[in-house]
Amino acid sequence: MRPLGIIASTLAVAVLATSCGDADSTENSAGEGLTTGVTQDSIVIGTHQPLTGAASPGFVHISAGAKVVFDHINENGGIHGRQIDYRVEDDGYDPARTMEVTRDLVEEQEIFAMLGGLGTPTHEAVIDDLNAKGVPDLFVSSGALAWDSPEEYPYSYGFQADYSKEAKVQGAYIAQNFSGDDIGLLYQNDDVGPASHAGIEQYLVDDIVAWESYDPGVPELQGQVASLKESGADVAVCYCIPAFLGLAILQARAIDYEPQWVAPSFGGDVNIVAEMINEYAAGTPAEDVPAEAFTDGLIITISLPMVNQTDDPWIEFYRELHEQYGEGSPFVDTTVYGMVQATLLAQVLMEVGPDLDRETLLQTLHAQEWAGPGLVPFVATEDDHSGYSGVAVVQHHAGEELEILQEPRVTDSDGGEILPFELERPTPDQVALHDGDR
Repeated sequence: MRPLGIIASTLAVAVLATSCGDADSTENSAGEGLTTGVTQDSIVIGTHQPLTGAASPGFVHISAGAKVVFDHINENGGIHGRQIDYRVEDDGYDPARTMEVTRDLVEEQEIFAMLGGLGTPTHEAVIDDLNAKGVPDLFVSSGALAWDSPEEYPYSYGFQADYSKEAKVQGAYIAQNFSGDDIGLLYQNDDVGPASHAGIEQYLVDDIVAWESYDPGVPELQGQVASLKESGADVAVCYCIPAFLGLAILQARAIDYEPQWVAPSFGGDVNIVAEMINEYAAGTPAEDVPAEAFTDGLIITISLPMVNQTDDPWIEFYRELHEQYGEGSPFVDTTVYGMVQATLLAQVLMEVGPDLDRETLLQTLHAQEWAGPGLVPFVATEDDHSGYSGVAVVQHHAGEELEILQEPRVTDSDGGEILPFELERPTPDQVALHDGDR
């Protein structure tokens, strides 16, 4: 899918360069002196999300989570007198559609910033244009390394721990705790694969016995899972979105293959994985087996608290907000993902003050360390746009509290050490998100 992303990105620049104004423009129909997407009483924030298509299971809840936080903010006075006008466009996880909806968000809807645009191949198709137009491209929902390229993409910023960092922590943990076991990799065939390999192979290259890729547009893993079993892999590391992790686990069980499954943060939403297993199992011999039986024991790396960590103050806060504004949608880990993105944006906007423009937003983002819901430090400086800097290792046990296997560690995307750290996480009542908190 990498060639498609490159072609789509090139086309996006060619099409949009002919129809959009100067990236330095700071006035629009909102009124003299007001930057694009900002009026006296609103801030327009846009995003592209897979509300339909292969990636929609699980990820559809990200924008729903962000909306919950924005609804809470708006009901409590907004941010410096302005309401958050959140525009969500469905791209179906198709780069061509991402180009279309992003063009509409930038040109027609005149967004102030993009928040959490989702997907590696999809966001690659529009990152050049967003940067050419000077649109803040905040907290991209993907762990690709491209978002942390401040010289090439000064307006783009990562969010989740990038694929290499996450895989490094996974690799070191597996090497220490599954010494002598054979390792199999199953990964999405875009930047997820190479970036993840660059991390995990630093610790496990001699132990990896299988490399199997999948196309997210083709919901079939029978051959890949059979190859993992044939390789003798004792540990199967699945760099997969939730739908494909669920499919892999189910197909493995169908051929009596039960490795220790390891999942990354972007695929390890256990509730969504279980939901997908139930859907895939319909009409098969596994139909009557509880989905929890398949996900029990799953090892996951995380940089954000998970919904079943009921004693976490941010989970308690988000659950309360979701009960009030969630409109019946499920409260799952991907919901929390979107809630954290909205929380970070609100923190920055509150700090900026009433005189809001794009450059001031980014200068404020660079000016301090941002602490909040995350379990690890969040990095957004002029020279480092990487986002969350590490992960913890946890294990899901059906019907029980999440088990912390390894406390959070931080690292870089290259060959640096994996290190423990001290982080003072503020509680929700210590973070100003709206005018009512001032």
